[in-house]
Amino acid sequence: MKIDEQVELLMQGTDYGDEDLRKAMASELRERLLIAEKEKRPLKVYCGYDPTSTDLHLGHTISMRKLRQFQDLGHEVTFLIGSYTALVGDPSDKNKARPILTQEQVAENARTYAEQAFRVLDKAKTKVRYNGEWLSELNLLDLIRLGQNFTVQQFLARENFAKRLEKGEPIYLHETFYALMQGYDAAAMQTDVQVGGSDQLFNIIVAGRKLQEALGQKPLVGIITGILPGTDGAQRMSKSTGNIVPINSGADDMFGKLMSVPDSAMGIYMRLVTRFSPHEIAQIEADVASGALHPRDAKMKMAKEVAGIFYGDAEAESAQERFVKMFQQKEVPNEMPEYQLQAGQTVVDVVLAAGMAESKSKARQLIDQKGVRLDGETLERGDAVFPRPGVLQVGKRRFVRVK
Repeated sequence: MKIDEQVELLMQGTDYGDEDLRKAMASELRERLLIAEKEKRPLKVYCGYDPTSTDLHLGHTISMRKLRQFQDLGHEVTFLIGSYTALVGDPSDKNKARPILTQEQVAENARTYAEQAFRVLDKAKTKVRYNGEWLSELNLLDLIRLGQNFTVQQFLARENFAKRLEKGEPIYLHETFYALMQGYDAAAMQTDVQVGGSDQLFNIIVAGRKLQEALGQKPLVGIITGILPGTDGAQRMSKSTGNIVPINSGADDMFGKLMSVPDSAMGIYMRLVTRFSPHEIAQIEADVASGALHPRDAKMKMAKEVAGIFYGDAEAESAQERFVKMFQQKEVPNEMPEYQLQAGQTVVDVVLAAGMAESKSKARQLIDQKGVRLDGETLERGDAVFPRPGVLQVGKRRFVRVK
């Protein structure tokens, strides 16, 4: 791939909120790529992830997708677990201070982070590091010297701090440490490129670049990715709003949730979570606009691509086939209750526990009458272990999503 094509791919889905800044970063990226090619060395690229919870959803993987693009182009990628930054908590997108986590909580949350990330990243080509390696070595004098590179005004001008200040809500001193700590991560690893969401703009473009320069390094290139909206197509994907697409819930669940995304959000989903090239996306959008491709079929192409990234092409194909079968029969509603499958439950157990039958005998009767289906397939044995997550249909009009 030519350098200009690499820049186009790597800048796809970025969001700086300022076109001049975007152009500047694209120009610096092009320069770094040319130098790396000339010197026959990979760029050092990283993104940090604070283990403030245990599970990741599709929104978390946007930056991982960008890291994978760098990997595929032959660059050195570090998956940095914020074992120390998580102790402070990132205030970037918060209207109040985060609760302080203990080191034990952070360690427990971090335990599965990297393994979940390897659904996107190439495990053999990924370095996993913890920023406690260097942040734990800083003393008070070091912190003072880092802090002298910034003004209080720079922090108070940040939108979330400014709003809290205006409302008279507290801004705790430790919250200002976060940007210093993340900036020091970049310097400690002598980073060429840092990837992060648009909520990280200050931490990357201001703190990271400034600290590197202060420490005699060439300021990094910031690749600032857009924020993925949830399945409602409007609000940011978040557990608190319930509009998430989990990455560990199975291909059928992922495919179904992606098909519920509004047509208006299709473009940003294709740019942020697929492996489609800019030219492929432009062609899909042109075909939809001209009527050559139905929006539903374009969305199905996107859903299959994303499910394939996480579960493999065969599973994604099967998920699509089951979805198409249900869609063509026009049986499945967009909204339905959900039920969490328990280990060892039989078909009868699930039908009863999900409130789809009044008794075990009624559940068995429905099964005998071939009135119980999972993703369109008839379940014939009530005593069999429930096969997998999916959409359970009992009778003609009762549905529940089994997770």
